[in-house]
Amino acid sequence: MNYEEIALSVFQMQNFFDELTIFDTDCICRYCEIINPDTYSFTADEIIGRHLFDIFPSSNEENSETYSVVKTGRPVIGYEENGITYKGDHVKGYSSVFPLYHRKKLIGAALALKFIGEEYPKEYINVQDFASRRSKGAENYTLDDIITQDPQMKKLKKKILKVRDMDSAVLIEGATGTGKELVAQSLHYASRRAAMPFVSLNCSAIPENLLESTLFGTEKGSYTGAVTRKGLFELADRGTLFLDEINSLDIALQAKLLKAIEEKSVMHLGGHQPIHVNVRIIAAINEDPFAAIKAGRLRSDLFYRLNVIAFKLPPLKDRQGDIDHLTEFYINAFSEEFHRNIRGLDETVLQIFHQHDWPGNVRELRNMLEGAFAMAEGAYITLEDLPSYLSLSKDSCPNASYQEQLAAFERQLLADTLASCRTKTEAAEKLGMTKQALNYKLTSLGLK
Repeated sequence: MNYEEIALSVFQMQNFFDELTIFDTDCICRYCEIINPDTYSFTADEIIGRHLFDIFPSSNEENSETYSVVKTGRPVIGYEENGITYKGDHVKGYSSVFPLYHRKKLIGAALALKFIGEEYPKEYINVQDFASRRSKGAENYTLDDIITQDPQMKKLKKKILKVRDMDSAVLIEGATGTGKELVAQSLHYASRRAAMPFVSLNCSAIPENLLESTLFGTEKGSYTGAVTRKGLFELADRGTLFLDEINSLDIALQAKLLKAIEEKSVMHLGGHQPIHVNVRIIAAINEDPFAAIKAGRLRSDLFYRLNVIAFKLPPLKDRQGDIDHLTEFYINAFSEEFHRNIRGLDETVLQIFHQHDWPGNVRELRNMLEGAFAMAEGAYITLEDLPSYLSLSKDSCPNASYQEQLAAFERQLLADTLASCRTKTEAAEKLGMTKQALNYKLTSLGLK
């Protein structure tokens, strides 16, 4: 396994990170790149071949994020790093650890570290998922990963094939958990840009004061401590840039984004020369775009520029047959992954699944079933294996009393409203009650 090639395929690390280290599944360091050689009292070559806990003696199986990712295959993103190396160096910064897969097998983890000094106490960068910059490989989503029997979703897959080789902008509309990034990646990896970078940014996950430099890059000296770094537009050159939750971007920054898309060029923060970029833009929004425009969260001119090709993802509750189809798919997948022999849902759970509105959509269904595998003891998943909030749906069965059915309806209404709103205050306004009344209702119904 060439770990240097893996590192280069995952990150252009000199543009975002001060250090990138790769560990194999035995927690042995296999690759290390330290951008600033004066950071440590040792070189990168000195720690290659060493165990994670030898390099960081203060770490152990209980407190090490890197160890957790190596053993579980799940990323840990944007945590605060504050430790001591075996040479006594104090490491302070923000890190993200990403699992590395090869042919669907976990082979290790990549640790990306952004150092902060005492003079930059508020500096922060939140690294996105392993899809931030990928070469085409086993863990990229393709059309085959869109599992569906629903006629609407089947039409959407055909539409992806129709527009895959166009350079036109795409806007994906869909609630949280409906699979917007899955669709974006499927479009990219079905296109002629598939061999080029797919760069993904959740616009709500980066602090507002870092978004402009993250998108457009920086020039050395543009602010205290700034160095010349490429932005996401340049990293995605000849490929695809996916901007999720575009409605969370500051309105002023939306204007700059529109300008970059129109002119097909960007300018570094503090720079003076435009830089040409060849990027296909795919954006996503988790609310009705016209409602976002009316509320002042989305510029109308940016919407019309992005909405050249539109995809609208239906919620899971409106996808005919997909609750049963996806349930069967995930049960089979988790049975293989966890070496279990679970055959399906018992009758009570099956009834509840059909009654539940799935406010978290496909993501909710998948995570719920994964959690059930940890709890299930028999051949079928029972109500006791599922999150407690789902058992509330049991109250809406035909034999339930009027009060039980009314309480179940209230719980579902509150859950749906909270899921569709940004804040509890907004949810209260939408429901026509005060925030205090909403809190009381949530408490009385046993909801958080």
